[in-house]
Amino acid sequence: MANEREAEAMNRSEKGGQGASLSDYLAAERTLLAWIRTGLAMMGFGFVVARFGLFLQQLQVIQNASPVKSYGLSLWFGTLLIAAGVMVSAFAGWHHVQLVRELDRGETSRGHAATQAVVIAFFLALVGLAMAIYLISVRPAGR
Repeated sequence: MANEREAEAMNRSEKGGQGASLSDYLAAERTLLAWIRTGLAMMGFGFVVARFGLFLQQLQVIQNASPVKSYGLSLWFGTLLIAAGVMVSAFAGWHHVQLVRELDRGETSRGHAATQAVVIAFFLALVGLAMAIYLISVRPAGR
């Protein structure tokens, strides 16, 4: 179905119509795939962060140290990153469907993906800062 739409759009553009060219559809698909990779990376990183607390607890057991601090924040940071990754993936799919519909109608679209990228960049910077503060707060007292 998508290939038929792309071929129809290409035929319209060759005939001088207002339809989008095949390169427009392919660019939209590349953008979708980049956002999917971003969402998957955020989910994977969130899983690693969520399990970091378990790693620290096991490290204390190996060193025969008494568990003094709780590492529950890593679970919340990780869960937050996983949820953000899911939202990024869902938004990317929704945005792609909207963009393809606009291209099918021959409308030109303003770039909304740049706004999404900036918001995600700031969000990840805040999460990174919070994780750095967290790691500083859980380091052993002897160091």
